[in-house]
Amino acid sequence: MRLTTKGRFAVTAMLDIALYEADKPITLAGISERQSISLSYLEQLFSRLRKQGLVSSVRGPGGGYRIAKAHHEISVSDIITAVDEQIDATQCGGNENCHEEGRCMTHELWASLNGKILEYLSGVSLADMVEMQRKKGAGTVHFSPRKCGSDATVAA
Repeated sequence: MRLTTKGRFAVTAMLDIALYEADKPITLAGISERQSISLSYLEQLFSRLRKQGLVSSVRGPGGGYRIAKAHHEISVSDIITAVDEQIDATQCGGNENCHEEGRCMTHELWASLNGKILEYLSGVSLADMVEMQRKKGAGTVHFSPRKCGSDATVAA
């Protein structure tokens, strides 16, 4: 599975902003400190998140970043793809050239898994993750992604 730190850190940083933004923008330095993510790495990620319209920046003293859309309008897959992360379990990157003669015997399996992962991540919104974090102290959290057919359980 090729979900690298780029995608994971982008989701973590977006969740951090969603949890901490109230009356003021959130600084990348604050996210860096709370989440132990390099400030320079966050700057690269937020440049991409801003270009995709997921965050807006506020300049000047007291500036930082805000979530640019309603939390329920942003899915985990939106965040991951905004930072140019590909969710791909195939060995060939979807090019169907796993072997010299073409696709491997298990290509359809891995391509199908890609679809299921994307469907799941598209069904989990930033609002869902905020709610999970806020309820985290109450034991096991159950949530139903918008587009997925089954409940997911996350142990707190």
